[in-house]
Amino acid sequence: MSGAELEFEQIYTDFRPKIYRYLIRMMGELEAEDLTQEIFVKLSQALKTYRGEAKLSTWIYRIATNAALDRLRSPKFQAVENDFTETRRIANGETEIMDRNTWTGEQIPLVESQVYRKEMAECVQEYIRQLPESYRMVLVLSHMEALGNQEIADVLGVTLETVKIRLHRARDLIRRELAENCPSYWVVDNEFLPELKRE
Repeated sequence: MSGAELEFEQIYTDFRPKIYRYLIRMMGELEAEDLTQEIFVKLSQALKTYRGEAKLSTWIYRIATNAALDRLRSPKFQAVENDFTETRRIANGETEIMDRNTWTGEQIPLVESQVYRKEMAECVQEYIRQLPESYRMVLVLSHMEALGNQEIADVLGVTLETVKIRLHRARDLIRRELAENCPSYWVVDNEFLPELKRE
């Protein structure tokens, strides 16, 4: 096995789970698996052109981000996403999710609570997916991928100030969506986006 093959194998092992998770948060599970494979094919081909001018992680996230943007902007994806969003809205309208018994106010048993928290996480993810893509990317890269603001600026090819502005606006939009559309205890005790409460 050549050095390049060994290097790619290590990159694949280290970064595939991160890129897959990033893509799920950007566009949902349906698209993430195929696109992850496509990205690593591109990475294996582009590895010989990597000159170390940016951090390896920044370079990989930049390739993944460009591929995600291409997919998000494709007419085929837009049509599928619109159908999925409409189905989700209908489903959410039929079910009110509670952490406590409506009549007694008693805490719901842990298993049920975990199911509700999973529903809450999925709902929050749906609101994140509905953000304009420039806001969605900075929010996902910052809060879920734990990249610093300067690294996000490098990945997206924008200024540090632009990242800060987009991040601030993305947090505001998510806070507003949660406050307007979710039960109040989701917003107060939201463990899935704790940083949104800090700032």
